Amino acid sequence: MSYIELNSVNVGFGSGTARTEVLSDLNLAVEKGEFIAIVGYSGTGKSTLMNLLAGLLRPDSGQVIVDGRSVVGPSPERGLVFQNYSLLPWFSVEHNVALSVDEIYASETGKQRRERIRNAVEMVNLSPATHKKPGELSGGMRQRTSVARTLAMKPKVLLLDEPLSALDALTRSVIQDQILEIWKKEDQTIILITNDVDEGLYMADRIIPLSVGPGASFGPEVKVDMPRPRDRRAIQAEPAFQKLRSEVIRFLLTEKEKERARSASREVSLPNIRPMNISKHRPSWFKGLRPRPKKLLG
Repeated sequence: MSYIELNSVNVGFGSGTARTEVLSDLNLAVEKGEFIAIVGYSGTGKSTLMNLLAGLLRPDSGQVIVDGRSVVGPSPERGLVFQNYSLLPWFSVEHNVALSVDEIYASETGKQRRERIRNAVEMVNLSPATHKKPGELSGGMRQRTSVARTLAMKPKVLLLDEPLSALDALTRSVIQDQILEIWKKEDQTIILITNDVDEGLYMADRIIPLSVGPGASFGPEVKVDMPRPRDRRAIQAEPAFQKLRSEVIRFLLTEKEKERARSASREVSLPNIRPMNISKHRPSWFKGLRPRPKKLLG
């Protein structure tokens, strides 16, 4: 059995004619210590998939299994980093990280918890900003605080829900490298959700594209057989990188064309109505009214 498994998972929202199938027949196997990237367009159900893995959402059918146990709710063993920072603005970096530490390690002494907070902040190189509040931090520093808060729980599985999508290219590349360093040091299993194919190829062991919904499912996976550590400038010039990139993008573009074709083939049915004769429905007191003449300005 693999460390993480999705077995015939289906998820939808609503009921009856208003029901929308979001994810359909998802099957996935992730080995311990593996780094997986799932790529797809916005609105295909990527965040829904992350909520399933984190235990924030239950599938309508099928199973989500982590370390041999069915996922039935949230657990500190699975840490989720959200797309938005989700920081409390009146708390400092230290106190935002302490939120998870105080909850998970409530039985430890204050000294032990402070040590955990310090280690987590150091991992993301934020020690000089420990006492600053989110309003005093850049976007990249806020996202690193969010990562530190999750790392402080020491999760075995790190779930990254497009955590870098709102950052500029330079800041994004810096945090990518920091996440890779943490992954190597902590020996975690990481699943990254992203809409950036190059990001997935640079960071992951495998890339799995997600088809366009409704009822999105996994496309053919691409194994990234490139040695680590990877030089982002060097690998982009390699033929192997270009080939893998083309495979993933070709699948995504094909899915987009299918969506356009489905949209074009849908018939729009107009309601069978007739215009109403307003004069027949006016109240009796309205018929005697006359419009007032406009007052001329002197």
